[in-house]
Amino acid sequence: MKKGLLIVLSGPSGVGKGTMYSRLLKIMPELTVSVSATTRKPRDGEINGVHYYFMNKEKFVCMRENGEFLEWAETVGNYYGTPKAPVLSKLSEGKDVLLEIDVKGARQIKAAYPDCVTIFVLPPSESELARRLRGRGTETDEQVKARLALAVSEIGESGEFDHRVVNADLDTAVAEVTDIIRKAKGE
Repeated sequence: MKKGLLIVLSGPSGVGKGTMYSRLLKIMPELTVSVSATTRKPRDGEINGVHYYFMNKEKFVCMRENGEFLEWAETVGNYYGTPKAPVLSKLSEGKDVLLEIDVKGARQIKAAYPDCVTIFVLPPSESELARRLRGRGTETDEQVKARLALAVSEIGESGEFDHRVVNADLDTAVAEVTDIIRKAKGE
């Protein structure tokens, strides 16, 4: 059986990864998902086990120390990670897995699994990214400033990724990513 393709969608916070991820799953239902774990509090509408596995820091650290994450990172005071077992199981079954993760995590996965396909989503501009982050209304001004500073650094390192896609127009960006995935699968 052919091994599945691991696809990593990454980029700064607020760039639209989550929205693109949801749209990609509708367009390409053959893709399977992996639910990430986090220590941050759920946002309105987020469901434990669907959007994330929400857990306390003690449980996260225990899992990390036991090698149960494919990747993990601390971002703006919270831990995020991808549980390893479900992803490796799906790939061995020949299923393609789409991950939506932060830039630090994407680097870890690329180092451990160099045959994965990494896609960096860029904002059309720094000012648009700031507008999107503030528009979420989920963080303080100080947290938005911290996320913007991190975003500038991450954008500077986006050349490490296999592909870069600007999310100025959602439909166009999703079409670009769909094309990247289909080409990587040899379609």
